[in-house]
Amino acid sequence: MSNNNTEPEEKGFFDKVKETIEHLWEGTKDTTEELKDKAEHTIDNLKDKVSSKKATATKTATAVKAKVADKASVTATKAKAAVADVKAKADTKAKEITAKAKTEVAAAKKEVADVKAKAADKAKTVSAKAKTEVAAAKKSVAAKATATKTGGAKTSATKKAVAAK
Repeated sequence: MSNNNTEPEEKGFFDKVKETIEHLWEGTKDTTEELKDKAEHTIDNLKDKVSSKKATATKTATAVKAKVADKASVTATKAKAAVADVKAKADTKAKEITAKAKTEVAAAKKEVADVKAKAADKAKTVSAKAKTEVAAAKKSVAAKATATKTGGAKTSATKKAVAAK
């Protein structure tokens, strides 16, 4: 028998959050790189056309560069905002889970204390009852002993009856 587990391990909450953040970040990086590549390609195409329309191409290239830079910064800003939002949600969820665990532990401790208190009360009650019964038994034995001292022959018969009990 093999001890190796063939099933994949289940991922925890924070691992899932981390993967989601990484996925979002990689997606935005890819998008940014694609935009940059498109911009470079557009710039290259414009440079080829410069020979015929240099003044027009220069203005167009500058505008395209500005638009690409603007789109790239907007995309990066959106990605950063999404990552910050996911992190904030993860932190909030972690705090909620921690608070819930603390309240459950406190409730369990309170239950344990209640059970201990009830057990102590029950023990005191049983102890007090036993003490009163022992005191009553001692009194009856003392009364019987006094009665047997006066009886003489009855004393040995009473002692034997008490010992047999």
